[in-house]
Amino acid sequence: MNEKVVLVTGGAGYIGSHACKALKANGYFPVSYDNLCSGNEAAVKWGPLEIGDIRDRKTLSSVIEKYKPASIMHFAALIQVGDSVVNPAAFYDNNIHGSQCLLEEAREHGIRNMVFSSTAAVYGTPLSNAITESHPLRPINPYGNSKLAMENMIRDYSAAYGLQHAILRYFNAAGADEDGQIGTAYKTDTHIIPLLMQVASDKMNEIKIFGTDYDTHDGTAVRDYIHVMDLAEAHVLALRHMMQKKESLTLNLGTNNGQSVREVIDAVRRITGHDVPATEFERRTGDPSVLVANASEAQRILNWQPLYSDIDTIVSTAWAWRRKQNKQGHRGAFTPDTDQIRLAA
Repeated sequence: MNEKVVLVTGGAGYIGSHACKALKANGYFPVSYDNLCSGNEAAVKWGPLEIGDIRDRKTLSSVIEKYKPASIMHFAALIQVGDSVVNPAAFYDNNIHGSQCLLEEAREHGIRNMVFSSTAAVYGTPLSNAITESHPLRPINPYGNSKLAMENMIRDYSAAYGLQHAILRYFNAAGADEDGQIGTAYKTDTHIIPLLMQVASDKMNEIKIFGTDYDTHDGTAVRDYIHVMDLAEAHVLALRHMMQKKESLTLNLGTNNGQSVREVIDAVRRITGHDVPATEFERRTGDPSVLVANASEAQRILNWQPLYSDIDTIVSTAWAWRRKQNKQGHRGAFTPDTDQIRLAA
């Protein structure tokens, strides 16, 4: 095993590609393993791309034998909450069965370290405004159920087979690479900031605000937005900590603060100079008023501080990436799903 080689499942995706850049900057050699169902081949710039599915153990095994990674960063998963409700079978097959295939190959090849991309969706409806890692785990949709099952499998493999793990639960990933080399590229997007970029680019007519009667300072839902570059750095720090300290971790990644939907829209208007029309609708069932991380443990244990996660930097980098895509004529296969705007992680 080569301690500098990291197998990055989902390395062609939004967060995975940013993690690959951070790995390379810190002296690692990232190998992206992606089936490209939602990833972007052009986002793989800091190491090789091996095309394959995590459920394909034969291909996965051959890639591991070829590069001999000592660690895995596991991002590969289906993530659209609405789709998980309509077709849970696909999520259980891809996310849970696929993760078991990956864990089995890691065990057979002696890989002892895994950083796992989890989500605040494992908490379900929050009982407090600032969620700690000890909050009850009670997901409210198949996506969250699948992520919690993945967490539990990793812990069980850790207990039985000595796999060290870092489970990182993040809230609302947003923004784009500061250098403009990569950014969000989902084929169907429900995240509010990319949708706002589409409105500011005149590719969508308006943004929908679901609920203006929440118990918040301006009546709209409050969420914790964490810059994707800060997320990527936290993954590298977690990997390094796990390998040096020989201990497993479960940590929230967020900013300890939140912005309301109106505040995000106002930031987009200010930074893009676009009017950004917004239409108000009734709130949707299951959307909590406030969803904010208590990420003090990650800050303490990893000595990690979000450097890019103020809302202006998030919007500015997202807008720079969107403008670059617009200039290059890339609308891509983007399909807005404005009826399922995703406010949770």
